[in-house]
Amino acid sequence: MKEQKYWLSPAKLNLFLYITGRRTDGYHNLQTLFQFVDYCDTLCFQTRDDDQICLMTEFVGVKQEDNLIIKATQLLLRYINQHNLLLPPHYGVDITVDKKLPMGGGLGGGSSNAATTLLALNQLWNLSLTTQQLMAIGSQIGADVPIFIYGHSAFAQGIGDQLTPIDIVEKWYLVVKPNVDISTVDIFTHPQLKRDTVTRNLTELLQLPFKNDCEPTVRLLYPQIDRLIKLLSNKAPTRLTGTGSCLYCECDSELHAQQLQQFLKMMTQKSENITSFIAKSCNDSPVFKH
Repeated sequence: MKEQKYWLSPAKLNLFLYITGRRTDGYHNLQTLFQFVDYCDTLCFQTRDDDQICLMTEFVGVKQEDNLIIKATQLLLRYINQHNLLLPPHYGVDITVDKKLPMGGGLGGGSSNAATTLLALNQLWNLSLTTQQLMAIGSQIGADVPIFIYGHSAFAQGIGDQLTPIDIVEKWYLVVKPNVDISTVDIFTHPQLKRDTVTRNLTELLQLPFKNDCEPTVRLLYPQIDRLIKLLSNKAPTRLTGTGSCLYCECDSELHAQQLQQFLKMMTQKSENITSFIAKSCNDSPVFKH
């Protein structure tokens, strides 16, 4: 009998992001603070009567083989084969995505989808892999995947893979997505990117104003983002998440977020194609509320 299960796939915010050095492997050493928000994609996993794994949802501009969901399934199957783990006789699955998170916005949507896929298939196939094992598989997909498997707000160091759990005050945010595509590679290779922020311990960092070292470079290259941050900063603390293009406004309440959203609509033109959503941050990932 076919089984169908739904899993949430949340967004994350980088509440601060500091680049403390460049590594010989091309990556950068970071210090960042991850927190989830209760705004999510929904992934549906439906068992099949064969061994085919099919992504039923098309993503504009992304080939099937490049989708992180497919990469996650391939890496998990390779791990199963290498460690001689048992799969169900018919392990095929259809994966459908109800996509709400904007792509390329610095919210980690693709990484979150990959993480949710690993968590869901681990349960569906009765693999009993630990969180650490799944995080190790996820790290091969991208630096943001482990935090979504970890499932709790965390202070991250290294390339974002050394996680220390932390409970952060849960707040309301207005998250804004300009009609801008930003290449993470372009930002991290830009000559003006700040790469020498002093490494500090978490206690010190929490006492300082939160900043994002990528933000000045993004604002330099993308005037629309610079204008939006200036506009919204007059109403609420506003920062870029990750390398963008999404920015988020820290609000005092849900009502404050709603008022700010109306202000944004009044001050921008429809032709700018700016979208936004209101969300509350959460220390425990919604992925475990399936």
